Amino acid sequence: MSYFDREDVVVSRDCPAVTIPYGSPVTIEAGCMATITQRLGGSFTVLVEGNLYRVEGSDADALGQDVVEREVFVPEQPLSEKTVEDAAWIVLTQVFDPEIPVDIVNLGLVYTCAVSKLESGNYAIRMEMTLTAPGCGMGTMIADEARFKLQSIQGVEQVDVDLVWDPPWSRDMMSESARLQLGML
Repeated sequence: MSYFDREDVVVSRDCPAVTIPYGSPVTIEAGCMATITQRLGGSFTVLVEGNLYRVEGSDADALGQDVVEREVFVPEQPLSEKTVEDAAWIVLTQVFDPEIPVDIVNLGLVYTCAVSKLESGNYAIRMEMTLTAPGCGMGTMIADEARFKLQSIQGVEQVDVDLVWDPPWSRDMMSESARLQLGML
């Protein structure tokens, strides 16, 4: 399914979800008609009775889809700060704003991603990111998803994701491919 393919489904069981753009937890009831509008980064955006919701990939069976399992990302060997940082940028391209079909890296939301080696021999990642708007109710969820994906990298023991507002995000921070995809060129 690409971003532009929509699929109508009947929700087969009560399904936990989050409202978009407010980020409030809800339950989509079994038997509801839903339209899958986006399937990116292991989660789904669905339209139910005029409202948008985000459904985690672990609940995809309720939408008649294959469950998305958490995978461990294995960077090039041997592990080093450089290979872990490269892996971090790769996994962050799998984190999407549920309203926009572009990953947070190409949206220009990731300001820094620094890797350091811990005394244990594992690695810590410190990431600073922003949002397209300070009042976005999905901000915590997007940051949590970034943290979750970064923790999936082999050898990563600690991840800190900070939401920052300086400098403020602007459309100029988007990659050329993101602007092209969104029709902004």
